[in-house]
Amino acid sequence: MSICDTCGNDYDKAFTVTFSDGRTATFDSVECAAVELAPACAHCGCRILGHGIETEDAMFCCAHCARKSSNADVNDRWPVPAGA
Repeated sequence: MSICDTCGNDYDKAFTVTFSDGRTATFDSVECAAVELAPACAHCGCRILGHGIETEDAMFCCAHCARKSSNADVNDRWPVPAGA
């Protein structure tokens, strides 16, 4: 069995991620992997599991957070709904 680097659980179905520089990390779930590997939104702190929105200074989970924390002129979809 392998021990998860995030939560310490000893789990027989854990998996190992190998990075391009040769480092490895072991996780017992995708959730634990996301906690350690996914960037956090600079506004709300949630983990960014998709493309997110990137500005010159930070990464955000969505256009709403990017607009709230920066002067980014971004939207989650096109056309922009009325009142958004």
